[in-house]
Amino acid sequence: MLKSLSRRQLLARSVVGFAGVAASSRLVRAAEDGARRVNVHDPRLTGTVGRVVDPLFDPAGFLESFDTGTITRDARGRTVRSFEIRAVDREIEVAPGVFFPAWTYNGTVPGPTLRATEGDLVRVEFLNGGSHPHTMHFHGVHSANMDGVFEVVHPGERFVYEFEARPFGLHLYHCHAIPLKKHIAKGLYGAFVIDPREGRAPAREMVMIMNGFDTNFDGENEIYAVNSIPFAYRQNPIAVRAGELQRIYLVNALEFDLINSFHLHAQFFKLNRTGTSLSHHDFTDTIMMCQGERHILEFVYDEPGRYMFHAHQSEFAELGWMGLFKVTGSVTT
Repeated sequence: MLKSLSRRQLLARSVVGFAGVAASSRLVRAAEDGARRVNVHDPRLTGTVGRVVDPLFDPAGFLESFDTGTITRDARGRTVRSFEIRAVDREIEVAPGVFFPAWTYNGTVPGPTLRATEGDLVRVEFLNGGSHPHTMHFHGVHSANMDGVFEVVHPGERFVYEFEARPFGLHLYHCHAIPLKKHIAKGLYGAFVIDPREGRAPAREMVMIMNGFDTNFDGENEIYAVNSIPFAYRQNPIAVRAGELQRIYLVNALEFDLINSFHLHAQFFKLNRTGTSLSHHDFTDTIMMCQGERHILEFVYDEPGRYMFHAHQSEFAELGWMGLFKVTGSVTT
């Protein structure tokens, strides 16, 4: 039986280097604890980091994808947004030849980004199609019986969460079944955006969920990323226009590490903590975040070029949590 590689061994062997070089065949395809592992020298496992193709999940598409639900009106004329979420066990490819036995919402990690407006009635029909008990815990304000803690949904069962969307801001949802650490590490989380009634200034909007994967189940992450695929936005830089306001909905869903961070090169961003205000709280280029913390970042690039963004923990960046903005045009255009 092949001995598992630790994340530092992976780093030492340059599996996913800072420059985003081709992925090494030393990456382990890890099945569930103690299960079989394939030969890490198998040439079929080679590939380019950041170019993983998943039929259900595309990090480029996820970046700007928002699920606004099916909209109806109740007897009071209030907007009702209905969502359908299904927990599914699914093996996902997180790097070329590296497969992870995930627990997912609607088949992807992260789950879909749900979006509503403050005051809407949110109705989420949750079906547990997985093999373990799960829930959905929404950050925000709601009644105790909608909190996703005690109303555990067993495989094959359904539960309908219904609550008013409040307060406006950037929130998240995740499974709150025990053991909580495992359910989050396996992939059960997503972003939940509640817009203010008056809206925000027009901007190009992006969702970045900072996460990672413990591919050999030793309690440490071997891969770090935003939106699951290491170096996805290095291989395919995010195209932005000079002079255009950029808005990032940034969520930290990383398990096993106490903190995560975001650093923007060659520019500062306005920081709106939890997004619950229409004015910013800070102006900086680096933010440190604990698990479950989330903020809205706004910035403008004035000059064309390639600009890096990454975790300011060097090891995280070297193991995948790094990307690029490709700025084109000029302020005048």
